[in-house]
Amino acid sequence: MNLPRTLESVMPLVRNGGGEIIVVDSGSTDRTLEIARSADAKIFTEPWKGFAAQKNSAIAKATCDWVLQLDADEPLEPELADEIKHALSSNPEVQGFWIPRKNFFLGRWVRHGGFYPDPKLRLIRRGAGHFEEYGAHPTIKITGPTRRLKHALIHNAYPTLRGYIDHMNSYSSSGARVAVEKGYGRFSVIQIVFRPLLTFIYNYFFRLGFLDGREGLLLHLYHAVYVSWKYSKAWELARERKPS
Repeated sequence: MNLPRTLESVMPLVRNGGGEIIVVDSGSTDRTLEIARSADAKIFTEPWKGFAAQKNSAIAKATCDWVLQLDADEPLEPELADEIKHALSSNPEVQGFWIPRKNFFLGRWVRHGGFYPDPKLRLIRRGAGHFEEYGAHPTIKITGPTRRLKHALIHNAYPTLRGYIDHMNSYSSSGARVAVEKGYGRFSVIQIVFRPLLTFIYNYFFRLGFLDGREGLLLHLYHAVYVSWKYSKAWELARERKPS
């Protein structure tokens, strides 16, 4: 389970900076709540409202001046906590910080193919921004200047192929809804066949994904399949919405 490692990684910020840990749970059946209580987290149990709404709900409960949003599988590099403390004290005009993310696939850090540095706007001044829905990958919209940090989040999302494929199945369904809203709801050979193929060629060859070995090959191959699933599901969803 990733949560203990993630909670432990933020403890230097909590203990030394007078911070707080907020956990919004949507009905987990594992040891999530037990682990969160052991870290003295403030726990809120709420029905699932969607990725962006759930994250915004957690942000709204914060009482500190700054909010660092993390998923359960995103611990901080040890150096990142110190960098954050220094950055907050020396950048009074900044409203948010972009943090690079190291993505691990089958135990390997994927350095190429567009998967690094994968910057994420996760550290924001409270009240300066909020998440906007974009399928399974909502993004923070912020008002004001931002800066970039050097040290990274560690993304341990995909230790097994089964877990990755399960995630892509779920994410492609969320992405399909976004595609339909953008007008990509018709059956298109370009979107379903050629776009995934071009995605693989671009990321694996032109963005040097092949340098990540066997893991890189599998990642980019199945990422291309995800793209095909997304547009296939968009067509299916649009067809279901049409009046009979």
